[in-house]
Amino acid sequence: MLFHTTSLEGVYLIEPERLTDNRGFFARAFCRNQFKERGLEENFQQWSISSNIHKGTVRGMHFQNLPFAESKMIQCIQGSVYDVVVDIRKGSKTYEQWEAFRLSGDNHHMLYIPPGYAHGFQTLEPHSTLYYHMSGIYDPAVQNGARYDDPAFKIDWPFKEDPVISERDAHLAPWRDEYALDL
Repeated sequence: MLFHTTSLEGVYLIEPERLTDNRGFFARAFCRNQFKERGLEENFQQWSISSNIHKGTVRGMHFQNLPFAESKMIQCIQGSVYDVVVDIRKGSKTYEQWEAFRLSGDNHHMLYIPPGYAHGFQTLEPHSTLYYHMSGIYDPAVQNGARYDDPAFKIDWPFKEDPVISERDAHLAPWRDEYALDL
């Protein structure tokens, strides 16, 4: 696996190293030793699937409050998404900055996100499916989020008009510094 650093500390774009032949390819999707060597979470407690029917669907920007902040590893296994990570770490030199990545069922890239970041995505095509590995167990009592279109972040989404979004995400409160995680 190839671990590519990003502009956000601790966030990695992971590219599988493919062994290709006439049948297709084989690639390692996770190796505890490679994660451990980099000081990354290697003990994922929950795996989830996000199935999205429509192009332009937005989910996010989600995170869990302290002390339940979690690491995530995301992979798009069908379709494609514009995956966004926002730094919400109090005092960070990249606080409120974001970076986006194209994850797809074709490129098989994965995104590793440590605690202290909000995460969301927008589907670039219909029937896009993501696979999540999380270091913590989802707890609705500690879930939190920021609006996908919050002016504090100025995220440049591919499809700006009429995104498909949940009621919960549509009614998230505007971002305030007091939501920042003190890690």
